[in-house]
Amino acid sequence: MTSLTENAALTSRRSMLCGLAVAMVVPGGLAACSTTTSTPSTGGTTGGGSTPTTGGTGTTGGAASGLAALADVPDGGGLIVESAGKPLVLTRTGETVKAFGAACPHQGTTVGAPKSGVITCPNHGSQFSATDGSLKKGPATKGLTEVPVKVADGQVVMA
Repeated sequence: MTSLTENAALTSRRSMLCGLAVAMVVPGGLAACSTTTSTPSTGGTTGGGSTPTTGGTGTTGGAASGLAALADVPDGGGLIVESAGKPLVLTRTGETVKAFGAACPHQGTTVGAPKSGVITCPNHGSQFSATDGSLKKGPATKGLTEVPVKVADGQVVMA
């Protein structure tokens, strides 16, 4: 039987090794080894982790009353948000906002925020139209699935 001190040392080493392994493989993946829970920031965007950043190409946990504020979704671009534990990519053209499941149909990796009208998977380079989620370039064999959203009171919400 191991003592409490030995258990703490093993847990600490295990956490460190897990963190190092994940950090080397997955950008922003240190949260995968965390034993604590953090609340995502609202109103800001994060680039794959839990640290708020600025700009329109990151992720956010969504605002308290919606997925994101309309003002936080860059016109002509978009961002990644989370809804019910699943990533969504929001795209915006003027006052029109669309949402697509952000898991690449190829292997499930979360795609990046749209740039120049294209949503790209960082793993293998599959590309999708930011307008309708359709497949532009593989290895994925189908497009992203649209998720119904609407704008209400300046917030992007599930429709």
